[in-house]
Amino acid sequence: MDKIIIRGGKPLFGEVNIGGAKNAVLPIMAATVISPGHYNLTNVPNLRDTRTMAELLRVIGAKVEYNNHKMEIDSTTCNNPVAPYDLVKTMRASFDILGALISRFGYAEVSMPGGCAWGPRPVNYHIDALKKLGAHLNLDHGNIIASGKLTGNEIKFKFPSVGATKNALMAAVKANGKTIIRNAAREPEIDTLVDFLNLLGAVITGKSTSTLMIEGVNALDDNLDFEIIPDRIEAGTFLIAAALIGGEITLTGVNPNHLSAVINKLKASGTEVIIFENKIKVCASKEIKAVDMTTAPYPEFPTDLQAQWMALMTKCTSSVTIIDEVYFDRFTHVAELSRLGANIKLERNVATVTGIDTLIGAPVMSTDIRASASLILACLAADGESEISRVYHIDRGYENIEKKFQKLGADINRISN
Repeated sequence: MDKIIIRGGKPLFGEVNIGGAKNAVLPIMAATVISPGHYNLTNVPNLRDTRTMAELLRVIGAKVEYNNHKMEIDSTTCNNPVAPYDLVKTMRASFDILGALISRFGYAEVSMPGGCAWGPRPVNYHIDALKKLGAHLNLDHGNIIASGKLTGNEIKFKFPSVGATKNALMAAVKANGKTIIRNAAREPEIDTLVDFLNLLGAVITGKSTSTLMIEGVNALDDNLDFEIIPDRIEAGTFLIAAALIGGEITLTGVNPNHLSAVINKLKASGTEVIIFENKIKVCASKEIKAVDMTTAPYPEFPTDLQAQWMALMTKCTSSVTIIDEVYFDRFTHVAELSRLGANIKLERNVATVTGIDTLIGAPVMSTDIRASASLILACLAADGESEISRVYHIDRGYENIEKKFQKLGADINRISN
């Protein structure tokens, strides 16, 4: 099992290119199943999760080729509307295939999802949405069995679930009649899925709002070239890294509009942030001001950057409160940051962080994708040597993260056992 060895304390300088968005490409890969055709996706990150989704598509019957951030998908041969446990258990986003399969085949058999080892994230929103569209659903030996001809209806989410919004969209595009999704998620990854489906011939309006309207169509087009948007979470991770570790870096291939909440918080912390059309330059301050943060659905501060923000605040000038209102128990990184000397008290979904002058290197363990990123940031800022184990988590969401930090001057290396 690979480990990452870090000798911290070296400021970061240079440029880093941001890859395609994991949370955008996975549902788009799933959406290629809806209409049999040939799809060429560009700016596709080489991640453990994209490889898992590619394997899932092959199980369903698609032909998938990947080379140099380009992916070709031939979904004309799909003939097996089943997503088995062995794949779905490793990645929750594979549950996105449910809406696509029932849209294509009128039947789907999808294992209940697994993924990151933190907190229950129920799929009831997905199930309720499909039931609203007329699907018949049953649970059989851990599998969701969905069947039926779909009819448009009104769907109202109690919480703007990103995953459920994706599944509802993919199910509704070929349903008979009009579907309205209220309190829909507004993340850029939802917008780009809407763009993809509309380019295929779907009729979806309300993009970037909390109300999406879908006019069902009988068939979609069967060929499309599509570029994946930049990964705002990877970009936010590197922005926070520079603020914590010190130095001056420029992010390229990024969409600053997707990062407004993060940029505003960084500016409040004393970090200098300069925005260009598709670049962001960040210059660290000599001291990190304390800035409270609460996660919330887009356009507010993303839960996927909560752990990284906590790493930054471990060295702030006083104390802060960090609240996660999206996932109440997404705090497995607290214990590991504390091993580096961080002063963090956790009560339910509220963490109180009191800044300290120096983090000290230590062995730590990754527990999920974003917790892994926070540990890399903290270890790069710490004095001495750190060893991060279970780094397969980081590979699910960051492509060659150690090489990107090496390019910025960090002393970080991956060791394969």
